[in-house]
Amino acid sequence: MKIAISGTYSTGKTTTTLALAHLTSIPRTHAKTMREILPKAIPGKKLEEVSGPELVQLGIRRLVERVIYESKFTDFVSDGSSLHEWVYGMVRTDLGIHPDKDLDAGHINLAENNDYLKQVMINFGSVAKDHAKETYSSFVHLPVEFPLKEDGHRPVSETFRKASDELLLSTIKELKIPVHIVGGTLEERLNEISRIYNLDQVMSINQAIVLANEEIEQEKISNEKAFSKQEIQNE
Repeated sequence: MKIAISGTYSTGKTTTTLALAHLTSIPRTHAKTMREILPKAIPGKKLEEVSGPELVQLGIRRLVERVIYESKFTDFVSDGSSLHEWVYGMVRTDLGIHPDKDLDAGHINLAENNDYLKQVMINFGSVAKDHAKETYSSFVHLPVEFPLKEDGHRPVSETFRKASDELLLSTIKELKIPVHIVGGTLEERLNEISRIYNLDQVMSINQAIVLANEEIEQEKISNEKAFSKQEIQNE
């Protein structure tokens, strides 16, 4: 069974995926975030400074990394999917490369050479969709229920989140991949996902959530140290 946990920014994908992996002992797969990939891919730039072509590069790097991780397991639960790399790029061709503010329609900051970038993203989408259709047996989609985290690492707006959410869901349905929309608290999500797939639980839900939060905190500390080191090197 290869389950993809879907949803746009700040819907709880990572926490849900980690907790579900601990709860069931199903391996978790994921790809590094664009912010994590950025120092190696495009040294010296912040995410809000990259161009359209550079965003395509980041999306391709994420997709390649994701495919490599997924190929190692017969069963897995994936934090996101190949569709996410494409959706985030595709929505930017409508709302602008850096849609970090909810702007009026007449003031949308469209990218230079937007028509060409859109064609690039449409073709990138063909690859992402093929991989999704051939790989994932099912999707669990987490709806937008929580406010966008103001942590400085997500240069997007609520408008971007809504558009991404709609495109993700419509694409999954277009590909005819089974999808279950699961909301509520983390405990409710884990219970519902376990029920849908009839998954065996190897520990309590509370234990799984504690382990997931500890792992997220450890990753956060590790990433911040790496980013600080990179910023010093770029000065």
